[in-house]
Amino acid sequence: MPKIDDLIPSAKEIQKQAALKEAQKADEQAKRLAVAEAEKRALIEKLSQPSGLSEDEKVQLASTVIQRAVRNGLSEVQVYRFPNTLCTDRGRAINQMERGWEKTLTGIPKEIYQLWSDYLQPRGYRISYQIIDFPGGMPGDIGITLSWDG
Repeated sequence: MPKIDDLIPSAKEIQKQAALKEAQKADEQAKRLAVAEAEKRALIEKLSQPSGLSEDEKVQLASTVIQRAVRNGLSEVQVYRFPNTLCTDRGRAINQMERGWEKTLTGIPKEIYQLWSDYLQPRGYRISYQIIDFPGGMPGDIGITLSWDG
């Protein structure tokens, strides 16, 4: 017959096991967060670089996005969303709607602005860059919206 100590561990032993389990969970969570943060840094690094697309490919992509939106009855479309870290001032000038805000853009967001300036603006399209979330009350991601309504 097994002893009671083998069947029912002491409360102290149960607490110790629970603490070890919690520590293991916390360690796993920390590892997942570290991986997610590394992936985010890598993505931001990639987005801060030129896309590598040719001018023709960019124009074709813009055409596809616009035509799809028009087919869906829209007069504007959010064409891109990016972290504020892709602005040299973390989106401050965009948030304050300051003159010259476009000079703070880098990477792909800058390419989109240039595409609009070169090809879409002369054809009557408008573009807006706007902070679209405020985590903790601070400017977060920025959305780029293209519009063409009368």
